[in-house]
Amino acid sequence: MLKTVAVIAAVLIAGVLIFAMMTPDTFSVQRSATIKAPPEKIFAVLNDFHRWTDWSPWEKLDPAMKRTLGGAANGKGATYAWEGNSKAGQGRMEIIESVPARKIGIQLDFIKPFEGHNTTEFTLTPQGDSTQVNWVMRGPTPFISKLMQVFVSLDTMIGKDFDEGLANLKALTEKR
Repeated sequence: MLKTVAVIAAVLIAGVLIFAMMTPDTFSVQRSATIKAPPEKIFAVLNDFHRWTDWSPWEKLDPAMKRTLGGAANGKGATYAWEGNSKAGQGRMEIIESVPARKIGIQLDFIKPFEGHNTTEFTLTPQGDSTQVNWVMRGPTPFISKLMQVFVSLDTMIGKDFDEGLANLKALTEKR
């Protein structure tokens, strides 16, 4: 009986490991929202890390989080580093592309709790008196992340934060 249980456990573990190895080497999480504001107004908020405390879903994870802003005042070359509790972690962002009222590209490097190097992109598309905001994060998926994704959906986990952030951005930029 014990031998049978051990064999079944070994087969299940091997199955999970094989399944994880077969998942994609990269990930992409994307969300969109329509905001009743001109792209210039939304761009000004996204393009300035000083304004991220007004809308970012991660800012409230640690009220005592240490933030360090550097580089350019806003736009390409602006940097934002943070160090917080176990929920907020530690990392750094840098705006690597800034096309006025159209697109912002960010290099996003996590240090803690897990190291990760991703890119984030915001694209703004005018739609009459509104703007379609698309937020996407892409990056490599190391084996440990693949293994975790067997049990927890990265799209669901990060996607809910993107949804919250877009709702916050909408509330902020639709104010008159």
